[in-house]
Amino acid sequence: MSIDQHGDTVIEGLSVRGLPKISLHDHLDGALRPATIIELADAAGVDVPEDDADALGDWFAEKSDSGSLVEYLKTFDLTTAVMQTREGLTRVAREFVEDLAADGVIYGEVRWAPEQHLAGGLSLEEVVDAVQEGIEEGEDLADSRGHDIRVGQLITAMRHTDRSLEIAKLAVDWRGRGAVGFDIAGPEDGFAPSKHRAAFDYLAEQFFPVTVHAGEAAGLDSIRSALIDGRALRLGHGVRLAEDLEVISREGEEVLVQFGDLARWVRDREIPLELSPSSNLQTGAIERWGTTMEDHPFDFLYQLGFAVTVNVDNRTMSRTSLTRELALLAATFDYGLDDLEAFQLNAAAGAFLAVEEREELIELIAEGFEA
Repeated sequence: MSIDQHGDTVIEGLSVRGLPKISLHDHLDGALRPATIIELADAAGVDVPEDDADALGDWFAEKSDSGSLVEYLKTFDLTTAVMQTREGLTRVAREFVEDLAADGVIYGEVRWAPEQHLAGGLSLEEVVDAVQEGIEEGEDLADSRGHDIRVGQLITAMRHTDRSLEIAKLAVDWRGRGAVGFDIAGPEDGFAPSKHRAAFDYLAEQFFPVTVHAGEAAGLDSIRSALIDGRALRLGHGVRLAEDLEVISREGEEVLVQFGDLARWVRDREIPLELSPSSNLQTGAIERWGTTMEDHPFDFLYQLGFAVTVNVDNRTMSRTSLTRELALLAATFDYGLDDLEAFQLNAAAGAFLAVEEREELIELIAEGFEA
């Protein structure tokens, strides 16, 4: 692994940034450009802690590196405050897609909670429409620059409020018009997916895909509820699934591991784990194993055959990109191109798309890594 003259990470002769990528766990309100936040805040009369883009980026990184999901989530008060107008939502969504394209992403899913963007007087329908307009503008801009990208919305309900059924119906109503799936987010501990069973029952009846934040701030019970109550097809983070794996013995490079029933179910059914390495460190999701990237159970899960995917979670808060996350993992665990390709293939297989479209993504990934 090396760094080229442009500052890009190069593995086996290929720029990681130039490789085709899939982004599955990427929050809209966690992906604003600091400069955009400052401009939108000025127009909306919102106070910002720093009036310089670089300094504001530093502020987000510092506040987010707390070791607590609850503290981490407080930084979103600022980003959501500047996303209360149609113009602001459309701009943020457009720039989101532009930034994905610049990072080599060919398919992305953007998750965000419409109920958090109504303070300016917009309706749920209007905020979803504003974001979709921005996504399509971003896709068109990327296409004009020679980069083909598609981005779908994951309409998200907040797990600590009581609007999940309403949001689920909103998501289904936007199927075929930009929405590809549903999620619940927010404080995980104490707000199990089972509290939103009515919403998940409705989504199951409508055959609408679901991913659920689980196994981040809360443990195995959260994951179990996501699968049973939520019928989750993917696990948002899911990193604490490693708690259901027990190392029995080690002899040289051979490790004997005992699977719990939950871990075996997730592994054997290839349920994708939306792992976000940098974010998992910041929120303390991996504190059981340590506090550094070397301690992250990512490689442990990968070597055991889980469908691991690599994600950014929140680009602004973690000051990261998908390229950076892949480079960090490659440097930490000595991964090569075959490993990075495996992560993208897992993500393509888990995308909330028709099977023909997933197969097309798989072909594009294979071609890009062979280049």
